Amino acid sequence: MKKNNPVVEQFKAQLAALGKIESRTQFGGYALAVEKVVFAYINEDALYLRASEALQHYAAQRLLEPLIYRKRGMPVTLSYYKVDKQLWQDADQLLRLSASSLSAARAEAANRLVLLRLKDLPNLSLRMELMLHKVGINSVRLLYEMGSCQSWLKLRTVNKDIGLKTLLALEGAHFRPSSGCLAGGGA
Repeated sequence: MKKNNPVVEQFKAQLAALGKIESRTQFGGYALAVEKVVFAYINEDALYLRASEALQHYAAQRLLEPLIYRKRGMPVTLSYYKVDKQLWQDADQLLRLSASSLSAARAEAANRLVLLRLKDLPNLSLRMELMLHKVGINSVRLLYEMGSCQSWLKLRTVNKDIGLKTLLALEGAHFRPSSGCLAGGGA
């Protein structure tokens, strides 16, 4: 059984009002996420919050230290700021700034999804993107909403020769299990 880091558990408890906080190792520290959206990072027992408008305003007043890690010997500055003692002592402000960091991370993730093209997904080519456009599936969001099975069935309405290989490609790009497409729901 994996032993939990007490510092990570302390930070998770402190920020529990944000939702179910998951942690995973990353860059030699721990990333904290709610619903797989990373909003904080723990490095050398210090908490860093992801940059947000509210946090950057606070950081400018308090001169918070940015997170710097080394990549191939070169320092890389990330958009995370170290929580100082004064912020730790103001639990309400810490929670507000953490919520702002989570909100900014969610907005960035949503923007990334909008900017992502179908051909950029795993297993999908430009040809597959064009075929999906032909049946009205013209965004990653729509593909996710429809699911791989319904998307495949829609493709089969215009091309009966599309086989299981296409379904598997859609499934791999979709990252979510289908709802029984092969168990009698289609083909």
